[in-house]
Amino acid sequence: MAWEVILEKYSGAVHTVTIGATKAEGGTRAHSIKVGAESTLPFLFAEGPSPNRPVIAFEVWDIQPNDWGQNLVKAYADTLRDPLAWAQKCVSEFKAQVLCIRLQGAHQDFGNRSAAEEAKLITNLLKEVDVPLIIMGCGEDSKDNLVLPLCCEAAKGERCLVGSAAQDNYKTLSAAVLADGHSIIAESPIDINIAKQLNILISDMGLPLERIVINPTIGSLGYGLEYAYSIMERARLACLAGDKSVASPFICFVGQEAWRVKEAKAPVSEFPSWGDEGKRGIIWEVITATALIQAGADILVMRHPAAIEKVDQYINSLMEK
Repeated sequence: MAWEVILEKYSGAVHTVTIGATKAEGGTRAHSIKVGAESTLPFLFAEGPSPNRPVIAFEVWDIQPNDWGQNLVKAYADTLRDPLAWAQKCVSEFKAQVLCIRLQGAHQDFGNRSAAEEAKLITNLLKEVDVPLIIMGCGEDSKDNLVLPLCCEAAKGERCLVGSAAQDNYKTLSAAVLADGHSIIAESPIDINIAKQLNILISDMGLPLERIVINPTIGSLGYGLEYAYSIMERARLACLAGDKSVASPFICFVGQEAWRVKEAKAPVSEFPSWGDEGKRGIIWEVITATALIQAGADILVMRHPAAIEKVDQYINSLMEK
């Protein structure tokens, strides 16, 4: 008896978003990166093309993190005190293709750095490294409304990805991104309806849907990963069915979620049966990332170089197939 393979055919596709602008494109980056453009579920190449591989961005902070475990700190050594040296290490030693700079120092609890200081850092960072940038605020809306517009202006023409815009706080950032030629991260609390509404609100301000990336605020392994997976899958199916308002690529902050959990950083002296925390944290980040890739993640923001290397190999193996 012969079996027939049933293939799905979809009418929609994910928007293509470009990060970084080369000299020929009006910027100074050595290369630009395209994400999105899938017209099928992840890696089902027989059903449709997926021309752009998922991208991994190294996370860099403007200040030295005070809550990172020793295993993470050891991977970057003394460069954590200097964001420019940290970024350079990611590019030269770990071969980073994209950097995600988090301006945590602007938060009032982490130094309260001024908008001018953060804009100067972005200017210097663009001179120090030539890879595309993702620029993230500190997470405090009122301060980000001051900091991020100046950072957008400092990076004008470089086609950065800037975030995050939320449902109650999207107008200022949307206007800045639109004026300076960047793309935006739209953050929604694991809710497909809010993600759709926020995309519509941002596009109503004049920013094309092709310049929006969705941050669905994922959870890590054991801490909401399954629910985040289901929401991402629902959004992607709606996109493939033709709903352009949710046809944005996904960005997932894997390192942030994976390394905050107890299982990833608790010392082996407290939990001997859990195994070495050095290996455990890396595995936690790898498993979280690989699951989200299967859910449709287009950009993964990660922390540990060893975890990034493993996930990059995994992506290569999937794309070869």
